[in-house]
Amino acid sequence: MLITAVVFLLILSVLVLIHEAGHYFVAKKLGIKVEEFGFGLPLTRSLFSIKRGETIYSFYPALIGGFVKLYGEDDAGAGRVSVSEHQHVAKNKTDEKRAFYSRSVGQRAAVVVAGVVMNTLLAVVIYSIFMNASGFTTALPLLGDNPPRYIGAAQTFVPKGIAIGKVSPNSPAEKAGLKAPSVLLSLNGKKITSTNELIKIINQNKGREITIEWLELNSKKRFSAKVTPRISAPKNQGAVGILFDYNPLNVVILDYKTPTQKIFAGVSHTANVLLFNIEGLKYLVGQSIREKTFQPIAQNVGGPIAIGATVGKVVGIPNLQARMLELLNLTGILSIMLAFFNVLPIPGLDGGRLFFVLIEGVVGRKIDPKIEGYINSVGMAILIVLVIVVSIKDIFQFLL
Repeated sequence: MLITAVVFLLILSVLVLIHEAGHYFVAKKLGIKVEEFGFGLPLTRSLFSIKRGETIYSFYPALIGGFVKLYGEDDAGAGRVSVSEHQHVAKNKTDEKRAFYSRSVGQRAAVVVAGVVMNTLLAVVIYSIFMNASGFTTALPLLGDNPPRYIGAAQTFVPKGIAIGKVSPNSPAEKAGLKAPSVLLSLNGKKITSTNELIKIINQNKGREITIEWLELNSKKRFSAKVTPRISAPKNQGAVGILFDYNPLNVVILDYKTPTQKIFAGVSHTANVLLFNIEGLKYLVGQSIREKTFQPIAQNVGGPIAIGATVGKVVGIPNLQARMLELLNLTGILSIMLAFFNVLPIPGLDGGRLFFVLIEGVVGRKIDPKIEGYINSVGMAILIVLVIVVSIKDIFQFLL
């Protein structure tokens, strides 16, 4: 539990700090005054704060978010759920030049969208490392019967074979290097599509060497080896020493094989992970509509506690290499999804603020700051309530 908590907070800290650093550095680059850089939601007084130069760096108890407070920006934009009666009023022309509200539409849009860009870039870096370590082969869950068209010309295939749920110790299969979970693809070059066919070929070749080919699902790599089925095998082990997993293989394998595909694998796979999650949301919404219940969405959408539970499962993976790869994969998923949801035009998020900036650019005049502040404030309040509700659901689902 302690290791899980530390890893979870570390991942969260990286995602939040990278995101807020985007706002911070772009604002600094443009000469906009940064009043506060906060880690955590400012629902209560800060745990502690320190001032360096003109900026206060603060830590708040609710360590599930962060914010950058810019001079001349309404309080709701900084993550607070109260709205000031007015924005900062510049005392002189120098102050006004450094105020967020006095900048052009382009500069304000650049500051607002910088966090999303940083999270996207982080995901690209993570998946560049992940794909290189995975041999440029990985897997995504399969939604429905057919995979969508993935970006980056990645070769895709749904493994058709026998799912191997367990490999017996000291068996011919283990000595050949076969590990569970895997997919047995062929015997002596012949594709295997049923357990009956597999058993028949093994029984016909007891005592004789055969060639088996399999796909290891953890490493996403193909292997081939020669084994000799035992004439007399220990009880409940079988001639080769493999036990079948009768659960369906709902995965699609993605291969980035050409030099160009490998060079851009980080970008391509980031896009493919985002595509998969969007398709997943559409699939859940469609299932909920068909079944006329919110149960599919409620069971598959989680908050911080659900993410923490997932981190716990990953931390528990025995193999160090597989564990590190899954931690990279999870961090990449969270980073690109944080970018995606933040850019949506939802009040209280970056996308909501960007929406108002773009409206100003189209109509040629500012939206009433007080109205914008109230809308963002209400949006932030609703988001906080949703996090609380989802967290309560997660407590009953994962902890009780």
